[in-house]
Amino acid sequence: MPTNNWHIYDHYGYAFLAVAGTFIAVAAVQWALQRPRWAGRLASLQGVAPPFINIIGVLFGLTLAFLANDTWSAHDRAMNAVFKEADSLRSIAVLAAQLPEPLSGEVRSAVSRYGRASAGEWPMLAARQSSTDVTAQADQLLTLLASPRIAAVAGDNVQALMLRKAVEIRDERDLRIGLSQTHVNPLKWLGMAFLGFLTLLSVSVVHVDKPRAAMVAVILFALAAAPTAAIVLIQGNPFQQPTSVTPLPIVEAVADQP
Repeated sequence: MPTNNWHIYDHYGYAFLAVAGTFIAVAAVQWALQRPRWAGRLASLQGVAPPFINIIGVLFGLTLAFLANDTWSAHDRAMNAVFKEADSLRSIAVLAAQLPEPLSGEVRSAVSRYGRASAGEWPMLAARQSSTDVTAQADQLLTLLASPRIAAVAGDNVQALMLRKAVEIRDERDLRIGLSQTHVNPLKWLGMAFLGFLTLLSVSVVHVDKPRAAMVAVILFALAAAPTAAIVLIQGNPFQQPTSVTPLPIVEAVADQP
């Protein structure tokens, strides 16, 4: 697993930039408000109605909400994929238990090998990679279930069900891999940062005649916006901490298999 690829953890860097950039912007605005040479120009801005803040603030809030929804939706989809994969493994094992030996043991052993390999893939998913061993185990399971021996003893209907579950396993794993490859979209977050800066400026303009109130208002906005954006950003990969999706359902699905 490479450790020198900063793109693996780029969302942590963006989270730091979101927090640091917000408070740098706050400091810059406060510095401008307190400079004597700017006093005359800033005084001419008095009269902006406070409700004006709502226009830009709503746009900023909606943009951040949409970005947060994308992040948490990816986490939920990854978790659902894990549970569906585990359910398909369990279903194949249950159906295989009805087959005669040694075929039953072969199928259950193939299920177990795939499940353990899949659970072991988690560190690679955190690094936005995938395991060729898991792919090979999925191919072996599908090949075994498609063999004439399964058709002869299980019948066409049971074999078709087992094959469908094997295909679902592959589909859910592909979904997991795709979600683990997701990177932060800089353009989306740049737009959000721009709206946030405009919101900060609008708060300052409304309170331009009251520097102390302006300082309190922009600091409160920064304390609300920056940590929220950082929390969303650090959850960019559903297979990384601090809210990593767990492989436990897959582990439990194959725990009783040989």
